[in-house]
Parts: sequence; structure tokens; C-alpha cells
Amino acid sequence: MKPTDNPADPFKKAVAEATKTLADDGDLTVTFTVDPSGVAGDTMRLPQVSRRMSREEIMLARGTGDALALRRRHHDAATFARYNPSGQIARDLYEAMETARCEALGARQMPGTLTNIDAKIAHEAERKGYGQIRSQSEAPLAVAAGYLVREMATGRKLPAAAAHVLDLWRPFLEQQASDDFSQVDHNLADQAAFARLARKVIADLGYADQLGDDPDLDEPDEGDDQDAEQDEESGDNQSRDDSEDDDSEASPERSQDDEQDQSQTTVSMDDLADQELSEEAEMPDAEAPLEPPPPAPHSAADPNYKVYITDFDEEIRAEDLAEPAELERLRAYLDQQLEPLKGAVSRLANKLQRRLQAQQNRSWEFDREEGTLDAGRLARVVANPTTPLSFKVEKDTEFRDTVVTLLIDNSGSMRGRPISIAAICADVLARTLERCSVKVEILGFTTRAWKGGQSRERWLNEGRPQQPGRLNDLRHIIYKSADAPMRRTRANLGLMMKEGLLKENIDGEALEWAHRRVVGRTEARKILMVISDGAPVDDSTLSVNPANYLEKHLRDVIAMVERKRQVELIAIGIGHDVTRYYQRAVTITDVEQLAGAMTEQLASLFDANPRARARMIGIRKAS
Repeated sequence: MKPTDNPADPFKKAVAEATKTLADDGDLTVTFTVDPSGVAGDTMRLPQVSRRMSREEIMLARGTGDALALRRRHHDAATFARYNPSGQIARDLYEAMETARCEALGARQMPGTLTNIDAKIAHEAERKGYGQIRSQSEAPLAVAAGYLVREMATGRKLPAAAAHVLDLWRPFLEQQASDDFSQVDHNLADQAAFARLARKVIADLGYADQLGDDPDLDEPDEGDDQDAEQDEESGDNQSRDDSEDDDSEASPERSQDDEQDQSQTTVSMDDLADQELSEEAEMPDAEAPLEPPPPAPHSAADPNYKVYITDFDEEIRAEDLAEPAELERLRAYLDQQLEPLKGAVSRLANKLQRRLQAQQNRSWEFDREEGTLDAGRLARVVANPTTPLSFKVEKDTEFRDTVVTLLIDNSGSMRGRPISIAAICADVLARTLERCSVKVEILGFTTRAWKGGQSRERWLNEGRPQQPGRLNDLRHIIYKSADAPMRRTRANLGLMMKEGLLKENIDGEALEWAHRRVVGRTEARKILMVISDGAPVDDSTLSVNPANYLEKHLRDVIAMVERKRQVELIAIGIGHDVTRYYQRAVTITDVEQLAGAMTEQLASLFDANPRARARMIGIRKAS
């Protein structure tokens, strides 16, 4: 292997070949990318595998490849569409059960796939925080039904977080549909038979009204009846036409009189219409009916972006989400967890402070009559001591009037080490910039609930209108306002360690919110740094809107921010390529690199040399 070769390439090649074999599709193209996994046409996207090739990356790539390949091999789209229910909840149940069927059927033939798919299920369950769910209302019913199908078809225990979701719903599922679930094992190989069984399960669970028409019923062909009715109507019309023709031929004078009366009637109606139009034209403006103004759009970046309801959204301070004693306890836990890292972060922070203070104190005005002798003109002064303008004067750099906003993704996928490091880096960075007279605001964004919360409940109660737009309750958190000193808000960052806080992430609205806040500041220079680990994800919203709904809005907001140029926008992606969204961004593959990335990007932004700013380390335009 050449030194420049990626050590993960042989593994990727082996997984790609195994996936094509498992899918029984030699023309399939398998790629590894940071984009969401899935299949589009003849291309399959699998999770990226870095050069480190960690066990988690390897198992996730294998499991995702096996799951998608088995779906491609054992799933018939036409049969699936024939039995697909009409209601959203019923469709979710039907989809989850069909996915479990394909995976279980493949596991019968190739038992080795079970371990790989278990790893994929465990990763997804942990990423979505299923292990921390405490009530049945927060657990997705469709996911639990799919897990139960898999368990009964394979006889294999689920990963811990997935088993937790199933256990919350198991009593209900077994009570309502135990007889039907017991037939799962006998219908795996026949997709149509399994689809009929799935529809029975959906009806047993109380969603029969969402199934739509039964595709197996032989409904009478209404075409013949309609043709007969049309023939009868055609016959009647023909008879009337013949009769009218006979009358016309029998009395031509009567026909001429009728035509004359009809033309006079037409002229009268035209005159009346002209008169009404004339009256409307002469109506004074004051008497014109007033139309209510259209409602303000939910997004300045995209007027077509919809939000079903905003009554349950909240913008809240961190100290209002927990008692002071709990915040102190969580902060102590954060400090203890990241004790080994604090030294490295502090060294980077000190480096940033030295660079900023050096720029503050070492700016000069040249060509002065008095001051400090300019060493660059020393030879001229020696030759002619009376040479004018040979001095320089030190002055302060005008960069102090600056505010920096840190917008931190508080989604469930950040749980664990990423959110811990993000919190401690925000703390150290805020204290460092504060010592350099740069104000810092720290914000976070998530949702109040999994699976839509009260917004989705309202939508369900109102009949499930089509294309409702964003369908979840936002939670925007203010950890530290720009004017608050860090010593008073230090404990607030411990809130990121609070169990159950991290849920879904709707990045576009969060970025627009942070942008509005920083634009309203009086500082001359404004910097907004986004720290995230992925694309916007909200299952409730994406289940009833186009798949790219939230991602498109995020791109629109970024384009608006970059177009207005009121704020300098940069982004740091943790294990996710954010350069495809942001014009100036850097992606780190290890959360340990976050502190260095943050300090380097900010130091480069403050560089006095424009060319140095343009060469910000690690920042590049998205291709």
C-alpha cells in the first residue's frame, strides 16, 4: 500500500462487493458519504468510514449495507404501493413492519447479517435517544411495532435502547394484536400476504380509518354503467335535437323570431355588464372594500416556509430550565468529566489571547514628526539627522467593538462526549474573549419533545391537514447573553448535561433566530459561529413534508445571512461535512479537535492582515 493510500479503501471495496452480492444486483453503485444513508436509483449511500476505521464505523457501515441490500432484494415496490395505507400513522406502521420483514427474511438465509444489523439498530436508537425515553407518549409506536416483528421473526433480543422502546409499547401491542403478530413468522416470504397481515395489525391497533380502500376487494367496474348512462343521455339529447330540427323546419318564421329575441337578450346583458364595470371604475378609493393584510411569513429567508403552530415554541434562559442547585451539580459533573482536556483547551485559549492582545497593542502610525524612531528609516536618519517624518506612534487597534455568538446544536446525536466538549470549549472561549474585551453570546437549539410534541397533537386533533410545515415545538436556549459576565453564567453551561434535554434539531429556524439577535446588537462587527454534527432532523416534520423540507430551509437561511453580510458566518461540523451548507466552514472528524478548530478560526477572523483572514486555517468554500 502506498503511504498516501487511505487504509479504509480495501474495507470499503469489500463491503461494496458484499452489499451488491447480498442485494443480488451487480449494477448497484455503492458509495460512502457523510450524507444520510439510502438508495436512489442504482446508487446506494453508506455511512462514511474514516482512516481510523473504528469498530463503531465498521459495524455501522456493514449493518447499513446489509439492511439496505436486503430491502432491495426482498422488497417489491408495486406490491408495497398496492397495500400502502392512506393515513400517515398507518403508513409509518406499514413501512416499519415491511423493513423488519426484509431484514428478518434475509437473516434466515444469512444469519451473519443479524449482528451487523443489530449494530445499525443500536446506533440509530442511541442517536435518537430511545434509551432515555421515560413515557410511552414519547416512544414512536411504528418503531416499536417494527422491533416486535423483528424479534418474533428472528427470536433474537434487540439492543438495549431499542428494547426499551419496545418494552414501553409491548403490553399494548400484544393486547391488541397478539394473534396477528403470532402469524408474522409464517408470512415473511410472501410480501402480499405479509402486507395484508400488516393491515390487520394496523386495524387492531385502532387505525382502521387510515387504511383506505381494501385493494383485494373486486369492486364492480363502474365504466360500463357510466357508458350506459352516457349512451342514454346521448340518446335523449339526440331526440331533443331531432325534435328541435323538425320544429325549425316546420316553422322558419318562429325560428327567426327566437333568434332575434336571443340576440336582443344578449345585447341587454352586455349593456348591463358594461354599466356595472363603469360604476366600479367610478367608485372612490375610500369606498373600495379593504382586504385584510396577508399574514407575515414565518421565515424572512423563505416566504413559502410554513410552521403549523408556534403557540408551543419557547425561547428560554438556561437558568429557567433547572434549579440553581441542579445547575451547579451538572456543572461540577461537566468539569469532572473533561478534566483531562481542560489543560489543552486552556493552552489554546491562552494562545488565542496572546494573538488578540498582540494585535491590540502593536498597531503603528508611520511618517510622524515625533514618537518612536522608525527602524526602517534608520540609514536615512544616520546620513541626514534632519530628515522629516522618520518616527512612528503606537495606537490601539480598532477591533474591540465586536460581538461573537456561539450557536450550539443541542440535538440527541450530540449526546455524550460531543456536547461535553462543546460546552467546555464555549466556556473557555467566552472567558478568553471576555478578557480581550470581546462580548460573547452562547445559544443552543433543540425541541421540547420527540415526535412533534403538542404541535403534532394539535395537528392530529384538527384532522391531519396536508403539508402542515414544521411540526414540532421549538426550544431555543440562552445560556449566556452578550452583556452578562461569564462568572454569573458559568453554571448555565452545565445544563447541556441534563438528562432528556437533547432532542431534535431544526437548524434553519435556530440560525435565523441567532442571526436576528446578533444583528440587533450595537457592536460594529458581528461574528456567528455554528457548531453542529449533522443536517437538520425532525421526524415529525419530515414524515408529513418533503424529505428535504428542513434542509432546504437551512440552505435558504444561510444564503440570506451570507447575502446580507451583516454578520460573518462560520461553521464547525463534528463528524459531518457542513461545507456543503456553509460557504466558510470546517469539518472535524474527532471531537477532541473542536477546541483547536474554534480558537484557530476566531484568531484568523481577528487577524489584521486581510490576506491572512482569507487563508483561515481549515476554512474553505463548499465545492
